Amino acid sequence: MIRYVAFLRSINVAGHNPVKMEDLRRYFEMPGVENIATYIQSGNVLFDTEETDEQKLTDKISKKLEKELGYKVTVIIRSLFYLRKVVKNMPFDTIKTEEKTKLYVTFLADVPAFDVRGSLGVYSNDAEYARVVNKEVYIVSPNYGKTCFSNTFIEKKLGLPATTRNWATVNKILEL
Repeated sequence: MIRYVAFLRSINVAGHNPVKMEDLRRYFEMPGVENIATYIQSGNVLFDTEETDEQKLTDKISKKLEKELGYKVTVIIRSLFYLRKVVKNMPFDTIKTEEKTKLYVTFLADVPAFDVRGSLGVYSNDAEYARVVNKEVYIVSPNYGKTCFSNTFIEKKLGLPATTRNWATVNKILEL
């Protein structure tokens, strides 16, 4: 069995698209999916499956959620094995999270095209910056609610579906 995390975009964000966690766990009940758990109410679902085709798994979950919720939900899948690499590959290793500095990871549906990978650097400044590594965008920002590197901005610039989590959430998921 492989342990995966489904990062769902726009679930329980600022009161929009509310979904109770017990309902969300129930929506993941499908043949071949076991040990379903959720972490905080922002659309993080952990589960086990023998399925190795992540695109097939993403499509299956997306279709089920759309059926249950009545609207499309962006689903981005990462195995826990891959998620450990995401933490290890964090390019800002000299950054210490503190009151003025926060780290975030935007999970992309795929690796962005080579010609757009550097497009975020133009918007970086002394207070906030972003770097693309594989299928993730690592962001340093004092206030994600006011950052220019919003999820919508990244999706537009890189041309890929995406969803963002703070660094503490990513690390906590690995501890579960």
